Amino acid sequence: MSGNTANERVGQLVAHLAKSGPSLKDKVCIVTGANSVRGIGRATVYALAKRGPKVIFATDLRGDNLEELARDIEMRYPNVACIPRQFDAASTEGVTNIVAEAMEFFGRLDVFFANAGVSANHLLLQEADEASFMEVVRVNSLSAFLALKHAGKAMQQTGKGGKEVSGGSIICTASVAGLRSGAGPPEYSAAKAAVVNLCQTSSYQYAGTNVRTNAICPGIIETGMTVRTFDYAKSRGTSHKIGQLNPTRRYAVPAEVANVVAFLASDEASYLNGQAIAVDGGLSASHPVVPGRFM
Repeated sequence: MSGNTANERVGQLVAHLAKSGPSLKDKVCIVTGANSVRGIGRATVYALAKRGPKVIFATDLRGDNLEELARDIEMRYPNVACIPRQFDAASTEGVTNIVAEAMEFFGRLDVFFANAGVSANHLLLQEADEASFMEVVRVNSLSAFLALKHAGKAMQQTGKGGKEVSGGSIICTASVAGLRSGAGPPEYSAAKAAVVNLCQTSSYQYAGTNVRTNAICPGIIETGMTVRTFDYAKSRGTSHKIGQLNPTRRYAVPAEVANVVAFLASDEASYLNGQAIAVDGGLSASHPVVPGRFM
């Protein structure tokens, strides 16, 4: 597709959009980091399933909740296959194997949500060490790099699985902490900033192929990763204060992020590329302000 003229590429896309049904009809999707029952990955599997893809690979390093998730998806959405798989999203072997499986059995890959990630145990730069820094970068940044590299190549393959036009959507979970300082520990913030830049750089690396690469940047979300923060606030009776720094004046739930991912995955977002989309209630929209006072 990269050798076609711009007019030809637009024409192909318009023809494809004109005959599409549900926004993910016939598409093959991979989601990493889907095991946590309170996580963005699991919520995204449901958000994608609503849009009618052919299959969703629900994956994670841990697999204790994946089988149950797959059964529930297939019960709720009988026309959607959900396949649980365990692998390390920050390993070349794991990523290439899952991509190869999708291509072998379904002939195509259309959506890859690189959501696997870990937080950091140290809040201060002085408390962190080389080992902890590199592990946070490995899980958060390397996993995004591998998804962008291997999924992007597979998404350009056509002629099988009913795929006539090169293209696909890769969405990587970054963070508002990767946009500006002050929203996370140093190594976590650095790792998520790398994810943002990888998505921006990849959009140009895949120019002309219709492979889109975007990052989502959640703010404070009630997930398994943030459970300690929420539990601590609840124990002190201050949970009502969580999220009060953003103009929406509340924290988010995973489904609110998942709906943005599902939109980016679909052809409805066909002109969104190379972006870092903050899903943060407006937290990153301004420098800090005192509520009720503006300079």
